Amino acid sequence: MTTWMLLDYGEVISMPQPSDATAAMAELVGQDHATFRDRYWHDREAYDRGQASHSYWSGVAGRTLADDDPLVAKLNAADVASWFHLNPESLRAIEDLAEHHGLALLSNAPEPLAAAIDAAPWASAFTHRFYSCRLALAKPDPAIFEEVLRHLDAAPGDVTFLDDRAVNVHAAAALGINALLYPDWPSP
Repeated sequence: MTTWMLLDYGEVISMPQPSDATAAMAELVGQDHATFRDRYWHDREAYDRGQASHSYWSGVAGRTLADDDPLVAKLNAADVASWFHLNPESLRAIEDLAEHHGLALLSNAPEPLAAAIDAAPWASAFTHRFYSCRLALAKPDPAIFEEVLRHLDAAPGDVTFLDDRAVNVHAAAALGINALLYPDWPSP
């Protein structure tokens, strides 16, 4: 029986990043959109695992940026905003699920995005929020799921996990977690 619903954030609770948002970030660093997207994703896992923002954005921009460089703050704000287009259907499903289950969030997210999610009013529905940047682990590494299970004090079969990436779903299922590929919402 599912005691905990464990939900991903990006492209489950949030909508996909709009291309105009990534194009605006590309313009901030003076790159064409395709180059920016390649650089944005190339080292994203390190950023999601806790790399400092200025180090990540230095790699994306192709030049050294100091921690206090105004461009870093602009890129952080633009990046967070790009992931903050919420899916109304998901928010309704969260309300329904919260009536029957404990809710936890598991997201591969850098610290600026994690902090923004924590501050969002809808996030209070989640008893626990786990972020790759704070655990120094990222999905699909089985260790991140084991850490979540430990914090929840739950057996794998007590947790249903929902994610938009098949590789993450398979990693959770391999540990015995009930894992579903979004948009396959479980019934409350």
